Amino acid sequence: MKRAIVTGGSGAIGSAIAAQLAVDGHYVYVHANSGTARADAVVAQIRSSGGSAEPIAFDVSDGPATEATLTRLLEAGAVQILVNNAGIHDDAVMPGMRREQWSRVIDVSLNGFFNVTQPLLMPMIATRWGRIVNISSVSAVVGNRGQTNYAAAKAGLHGATRSLSLELASRGITVNTVAPGVIASPMSDEAFTKDIIDRLVPMKRAGKPEEVAALVSFLASDRAAYISGQLISINGGMI
Repeated sequence: MKRAIVTGGSGAIGSAIAAQLAVDGHYVYVHANSGTARADAVVAQIRSSGGSAEPIAFDVSDGPATEATLTRLLEAGAVQILVNNAGIHDDAVMPGMRREQWSRVIDVSLNGFFNVTQPLLMPMIATRWGRIVNISSVSAVVGNRGQTNYAAAKAGLHGATRSLSLELASRGITVNTVAPGVIASPMSDEAFTKDIIDRLVPMKRAGKPEEVAALVSFLASDRAAYISGQLISINGGMI
């Protein structure tokens, strides 16, 4: 049984990914920062379905705290599957964006990638098998008004994915990025009306979190052993 971490595992996409990885037979650490009650609920659901999971809580933007938590987890062995899903929005057009809005989004979505991934690498390398999947967004591919900070942070993952995949390719570790479009969730349901979705999405519907989870599941499996360094969009034909 391989161990997996899903950061931001309490949200709609993160919880679907965690549940699918548990179905795949992995032991899943469901991460949250402020949404610990939701993470507990995701873990309870996984366990009730016969899967193995436990919640973990830390702020991915806090490097020392993140490393301390991961060091404790690594005492039991390597974590071989990592899904970097944690990210936040703090939208504003750039002329009116506060420095704190820029910095916080970058800290969570991009610096958080480093803080979580780097401590796991050497133990993962030692096993000669690993899967790292970074969750980006269509906003980072085509841009979106009011999300310069979010697009910059997530687009940073694209370059990091490519470079890290080259560093780890000979070690049996793949690194890929998944960029979802409009995915059904309480937050997106408020932001995207049916008229907006009909206009933006050729398939004229929002994606399902489970559809993103299915793609991540594949990339985290042995079947995807020859796929690395790739940016894969899942957006109903938007681009």
